[in-house]
Amino acid sequence: MPLPSCWTQPLPSSDTQFSERARQRQQVLTKPRGSLGQLEDVAITLAGLQRTQQPQVDPVRIAVFAADHGVCAEGISAYPQEVTAQMIANFASGGAAISVLARELGASLEVVNLGTVGDVPPLTDVRDEQIAAGTANLATTDAMTPNQLEQALASGDKAAARAADDGCRLFMGGDMGIGNTTSATAIACALLEQSPENLAGPGTGLDAAGVSRKCEVIARALAKHGNNRDSLTVLASLGGFEIAALASAIMGSAARGIPVLVDGFIVSVAALVAVRQQPNLREWLLFAHRSAEPGHQAVLDALDARPLLDLGMRLGEGSGAAVAVPLLRSACALHNQMASFADAGVTDKEGN
Repeated sequence: MPLPSCWTQPLPSSDTQFSERARQRQQVLTKPRGSLGQLEDVAITLAGLQRTQQPQVDPVRIAVFAADHGVCAEGISAYPQEVTAQMIANFASGGAAISVLARELGASLEVVNLGTVGDVPPLTDVRDEQIAAGTANLATTDAMTPNQLEQALASGDKAAARAADDGCRLFMGGDMGIGNTTSATAIACALLEQSPENLAGPGTGLDAAGVSRKCEVIARALAKHGNNRDSLTVLASLGGFEIAALASAIMGSAARGIPVLVDGFIVSVAALVAVRQQPNLREWLLFAHRSAEPGHQAVLDALDARPLLDLGMRLGEGSGAAVAVPLLRSACALHNQMASFADAGVTDKEGN
């Protein structure tokens, strides 16, 4: 199975003519220049990416990818693995945080099951794209075979294609997988050349001893897999099916001209993998929030990212990105609907 074309073909670029027009418009709206801060930047960025003078983010697509992790055999999670399958059912029944937020936003939500230890019965609102019953134990072997990696990447790209076919203007990815903060931290350590002690956090709620155990497991994994810095090799060795799918969904969205609002730690690590493969992807990314997971700041720094929110969140599921959507909507409404000084008959600071 070949890689999706978005991983090997050039990505589209922002149109500087539209972003410059948006910047000029911001300078003549009835406000002091720069007074709306990042909201101005968001509108300018979206105008350039969407190649329009009227940027907007609706319709919004949220795709949550779920999978289990073999590294849970090392005792690195406060929750048992069957929670992954149970949460997939919770997503489908509308009881999860991201389900509530999607309803509040009027956003479309899809859930993709890539492989769980626990059984997941057929569910109307869950796409069954199971690759295996979770990854292998990254501390002792490659987490994914080459074929499994390609399947996960294909799944993410197909999610981006569905979003494009449905006319979505903003894509957000979410994650569910007990053990995935260990996997994401290991990837971040490998790509950023940092120690587990600098990046590992409590994940689902580990105590200090649990975090120490997680660090030890990640250190063993890094030693096992060597110093290769190729992003796809690192992803296969240390990643999860859902992390790989997220990376490809992010890349695939950009390839189809859809800006991406990046969630917290797990999704940011997936974005880092994708950006290392295609650096031009970075301009398609907006960052929703700063996670309470300690490794997130290092990933944000590596991506030169300034998130919109810092609420101490660490839930995953795409929840932090969903909370930030109203800010993007506000940025677009202000840009599109505010009067200029000339329109309103208001004197600007030059006395015009």
